[in-house]
Formats: sequence, structure tokens, C-alpha cells
Amino acid sequence: MEVKLDKRYPLDVDAGRAWALLADVPATAGCMPGAAITEKLDDSHYKGTVKVKVGPANAAFAGDIEVLALDAPTRTLQLLGKGSDRGGSSASMNLKATIEDGETAGSAVLVGHAEVIVNGKFAQFGGRLMVQVSDMLLGQFVDNFRVAAAALPVAQAAPTQVAAAPAPAAPPAPAQASEINALAIFWQLVKGWVAGLFGKRA
Repeated sequence: MEVKLDKRYPLDVDAGRAWALLADVPATAGCMPGAAITEKLDDSHYKGTVKVKVGPANAAFAGDIEVLALDAPTRTLQLLGKGSDRGGSSASMNLKATIEDGETAGSAVLVGHAEVIVNGKFAQFGGRLMVQVSDMLLGQFVDNFRVAAAALPVAQAAPTQVAAAPAPAAPPAPAQASEINALAIFWQLVKGWVAGLFGKRA
């Protein structure tokens, strides 16, 4: 099953600091609930994990991340991630993210396009539910990304520094759950569906 996502998220932080964080792949991964970089193989290849919890059951996806593009002039990152768990489920994601200048001074926009392919038991949830879950996870990611980017010193946002050298290391992402609680996400979706159903009847 394939899901395509196109998103734009306004950021209350300047484009320089937002790019400094986005270009730091381990720090950016740390903003995603349940995800972590476990090993850096070289400047373009990493190993990582994503932990998922459904009630009392736990699953851990182990996989590889390849940086396909990291372009400072256009503030663009493209990466390909592939992973699988012991139960036979697998997933891959081709992500392209760009930092654009915001409409007001000192603001930016995180623009992302992702193509996600899921196989195995998680594909049984269906495309619509996968999109809703993805939206919720991306919302949590962006909240963490905003906090981490805002914590960077303004001096690190200088364009000449970003273009001339690798992005400076970002501070640790805000404290968050060490795993994705799929049951809690599903419950939030159910409550939203019920609220919408009663709203339509009213």
C-alpha cells in the first residue's frame, strides 16, 4: 500500500536555524516520536529504529537511511528510509523536505513531500487511516522541530556559515515518548470520528 503526503508547516523561527536543524539528520530524526538514529555509517548512510506500541504489544522496526540530497543553497534535504520488523511487516519512505522563507521576518515554512509504502499487517489499516495516523505523527514531529530549531543560537543561522560548512549540531529534541503509541493514536482518531458523526447529526 502506498500513501503520498504533501505538507506545509509554518515555523516561528528564521529559515537559517530551521535549515541548520533539518540538515542535521540525527537531530531531525530525534524530533520524530519513537524514531532514533542508532549508527552513522558515513555522511550519507545511517542505521535507525522506530518503536511502535499497540496495547501491551511492542514492535521495533530496524532499517537504513540514505541521504540522497543535502543542498544548502536551496535548503533541501531528500532521504530514503527502509525498515522491517520481525513480524514480516516492512515500510519505506522517500522524503523531500525544504525550508522556505516565511511571509513575515524571522519566520519560515517547512515543506515536505513523502511517498510511503507499507507492506504486511500495517497495510491492513487501509490508506485513509494511514493518512490520518501520518498526519498526527507529523504534527508531533513539527511541534518538536519548532522547539529544537528555536533553541539554536541565532548566530548559527548565518547563510555564509550554512553554505561553507556542514550544519552545526542541534540540541537534543524535546523530551518525548520513546515509542509510538499506536493504540493512543487510534483512540484519538475514534474520538474524532465520533465527534464528527454527532456534529453532522446535529
